[in-house]
Amino acid sequence: MSINSRFSILLGERKKRISTVSRETGISRSTLTRLYYGTATFSLDTIAKLCAYFNCGISDLIEIANDEEAQNHE
Repeated sequence: MSINSRFSILLGERKKRISTVSRETGISRSTLTRLYYGTATFSLDTIAKLCAYFNCGISDLIEIANDEEAQNHE
């Protein structure tokens, strides 16, 4: 299983820019850029701030994807 960021999808759907989200949430631009590219780890504080900002649930921000091996064992 892997955990994937859906942050870039939310930005596109809500027509927001990383710089705007950073300014309005207090989350650093570098953290948001890493989330956008899926290279960041998620802190609970960051998840909570982004869910509140976008008025969404955790599953709108991150997803757990099964890799092929995990799917073969089900």
